[in-house]
Formats: sequence, C-alpha cells, structure tokens
Amino acid sequence: MQNAIYNPYFGFTENPFNITPDPEFLYRSPQHEEALANLIYGVRGRKGFIVLTGEVGTGKTTMLECLRDYLDSLRTEFAFIFNSRLTPDQFFEMMAYDFDLRCDRKSKTDVLFALNALLLSQAERGRTCVLLVDEAHNLEWDVLEEIRLLGNLENRQGKLLQIILAGQPELDRKLDAPNLRQLKQRIVLRCTLNPLEPDEATAYIETRLARAGMPNQTVFTPVVLEEVYRRSRGIPRIINLICDNLLVTAFAMEQKAATVDMLNEVCQDLRLEWPGSNRDKRGKSRFGVDEDLLNPTKLTSLGD
Repeated sequence: MQNAIYNPYFGFTENPFNITPDPEFLYRSPQHEEALANLIYGVRGRKGFIVLTGEVGTGKTTMLECLRDYLDSLRTEFAFIFNSRLTPDQFFEMMAYDFDLRCDRKSKTDVLFALNALLLSQAERGRTCVLLVDEAHNLEWDVLEEIRLLGNLENRQGKLLQIILAGQPELDRKLDAPNLRQLKQRIVLRCTLNPLEPDEATAYIETRLARAGMPNQTVFTPVVLEEVYRRSRGIPRIINLICDNLLVTAFAMEQKAATVDMLNEVCQDLRLEWPGSNRDKRGKSRFGVDEDLLNPTKLTSLGD
C-alpha cells in the first residue's frame, strides 16, 4: 500500500482514509456489529441464503472482507465472486476457479459434480462451504436462478453451501419480483447497512485516525466534524474521500488542523452535493429538466 504524502507530517504510520475495504480499519458501529454477527451466525448455523444490502459506500464489501478473514481463520472453503456482470457459464467458471475445483471449469455439469463432491467431503469433516457474491444487484435473472438451484444442495444436517448475496437496495427490489419468489422464500437472514448517525460519524473518523497512529486527534475540530457528517450524509466512503482530501489540503498549506474553508474547497473539487448546498439548491433548470439527468457522472456511481 502506498503511503499518503501527508503521513510523516501528521505522524501517521499508515493511511487513515483509504477507500479500499480494510477489515483492520473497521469501525464497529452497532449496525456493523449486528450485520457481521448475522453473517457469521448464518454460516455457522448452515442457514443457506443470507442477503446483505445497503446504499453505495456504507461498508458492505468491508463486511465481506471481515467474513473472509473469519472463514480463513477456520480454514473454511469459500468462493468470492466480485464481478457480478456474468453469464451463467462465466459464473460457474469463476466459482470453480475460486473453489479450486479439479474439473473442466468450462463445463457446467463437471463443475456441479466437482462442487457436490467438495461439499460432501467438507460435510463429512463437520465443515461447510461458503459462496460470497458482491454487487449481487447486477446479477442477471438466469444467474440468480442458477444460484437458487445451488441452494438445493443439502443433507439432513442443513445446507451444504452457504450463499451470501451482497448488493445495493436494488437487490431487495429485484428479489421481490414474482419470478424470483422461490429464491426470496429461501432467504433466512437479511442484514441492512444504513448511513452513520452524527455521533457514529465522529467516532468513525476518530477510530480511523487512532488506528493510523493519532489516538487523540487534533486535526478536525467539532465544527469541521459536524460539517463533514452533513456533507457526506453519513456515508463512510464519502467521509473517507473528504477527510483524505482535507489532510492533503492541510499538508499543502502547512497547517495542522483542517478548517471549514478547506472543507468548502474540497467539497467543490469533489462536486459534492448535500442538503442546503449551492448544487443542491439548483434543483431543476429553468427548462424544467432535472440537472442530475444532464450529469450522469455521480460520485455515488463508484463501486461498493
């Protein structure tokens, strides 16, 4: 990981506000603790289908990374599908690759035979296998149907394959479709991640700074922290973007503390919108066209 240019200046041992998911920097808010506990419970209890949803940037992928660390610690076999724009054949090929199945990975039949053998072998040892699918809201209908059928693999002790689907709220809406009612009925656990509350956002920032080497932070004043929350709308990824850019700006200006003026500049550069901002006040143009439709490139279009 490349160190941020401001790390020596502020005394950080590592980057405090990377936007890449890192379990080491997990802020354990009550909702994140509950979501992770549900994921672990679902896997250990062999519940079958588990769904994790949340808006862009709320920490779903970080939850999956934490779960992967947990599965690694138990030496549990798992496959992680991170690219969900797949055909059924590509899905089976990626799953076979991640499970390291010894078969013709381009043959669905061979993959299913090899997967079944793996699941039975692990079940005999008292273990289970896990399939993690990120960005699941992008899955095509036929791929979701194939995933549903994988949920039929079971024995008397429970499901042989635990399947976790993580995605944006569109996933919940997709699962409500009549043609997916059989899959919806198989979902045993649902977890939702929401934006942070104001006190949680402050604790989130302070936790990351402490993890990076500043246990008693002096960079962000209470006023700046309040404004960071308001302008980020409590979304962790946007908080990271704002705080990282604030630290760069403070370093460039040879200041040890961020100011609201710096925050204004950063938000302008990031093209952020928040309730009451100038960009938010524009609303619709004088021609009655929503200006967001004229600018499809949005910050929230980043992956999760």
